[in-house]
Amino acid sequence: MCDFDYITAYVLTEFEEQMKLTPQPMIWHGEGDVFTHTNMVVEALHQLPEYASLTQRQKHIVSIAALLHDIGKVRTTVNVSGKVEAPHHAPTGSRMARELLWKHFGMCGKAELMQAREAIGLLIRYHSFPPHAIDIEDCKLRLHRIASNSLLAPDFTVSLLCLLSKADMLGRKCDDQQQMLEQIALCEELAREEGCLDGCYPFPSDATRRALLSGQDVWKEQTLFDDTWGEVVLMSGLPGTGKDTWIARNIPDLPMISLDEIRRELKISPKAEQGTVANIARAQAKEYLRRHRPFVWNATNITTQLRESLISLFETYHARVRIVYLETDWQTLLERNRSREAVVPQDAIEAMLGKMTVPEAHEARQVEWICL
Repeated sequence: MCDFDYITAYVLTEFEEQMKLTPQPMIWHGEGDVFTHTNMVVEALHQLPEYASLTQRQKHIVSIAALLHDIGKVRTTVNVSGKVEAPHHAPTGSRMARELLWKHFGMCGKAELMQAREAIGLLIRYHSFPPHAIDIEDCKLRLHRIASNSLLAPDFTVSLLCLLSKADMLGRKCDDQQQMLEQIALCEELAREEGCLDGCYPFPSDATRRALLSGQDVWKEQTLFDDTWGEVVLMSGLPGTGKDTWIARNIPDLPMISLDEIRRELKISPKAEQGTVANIARAQAKEYLRRHRPFVWNATNITTQLRESLISLFETYHARVRIVYLETDWQTLLERNRSREAVVPQDAIEAMLGKMTVPEAHEARQVEWICL
């Protein structure tokens, strides 16, 4: 994976001026702008004794996350009636970090690079959770959902997330710093008690894990009866990542609902209104679900909201859902796309990458990340 100093040099070249011009609420950031805060966070992180005990790979991952943890504020910061706010800066920053690491530093297409990149993205996405965890009504559920991502990104843990949050708090000037540090420590202790500080809780079955992480009122220790009748495979990934090829090689006998195929049959452009395409696809899915017929839903499915909508439909019919996320390196993706019958414009693919959220472990019964 890329060296921290190399990435730092690039970020300073591309974002330093924007970060310096991005203000922060003085009540929580007396140090001022995002650039000053970021430098203080990175320095605080490297001085923490917990940081010294990390592996070299973990040091790179958490250092890059610290460098980019507030990058989303350059896009989301607004002034509302004289009050500085940056709504949803963490998920925005996570997507920006993914795009940056993917396109400019080649952290894609190989399992170890993808896992490191997504660990960084997860740290950024959830860095504000630990200091506020104990105030959240469903904090244990949120904690287990976050922790479950270690199944896919082994470098990511709640322990590492709390370390980043601690550095984030030390790298600012505010009156409630000590209180927030204590709340981060409470989050860490809660994760330890729940058995998910250094990885996903070892649930007794996949059915139990899915039930608890989907919000059902179950004990994490109990082995639940599996009432599903079969599997629906939900594909996910940018155009050109090889979804059709993977399906043909691995699940050739499953009927396939392909949004691309429906568009071709109806002669509907991908840029046109997609309501008709979606309605036809969902009608086909319901027919398979009523008949208890496993199938594969083949589309890009790059956002959490879209996947949640489909998974909710499939699970309503008691299907077991498996998400298969595919990716390849950037140049291979572009070359494959150029060889497709229906080429997707490169600027459209880049826009999709910018808004993509890679499937998280808690989204379905089974989630796989595969590089082709």
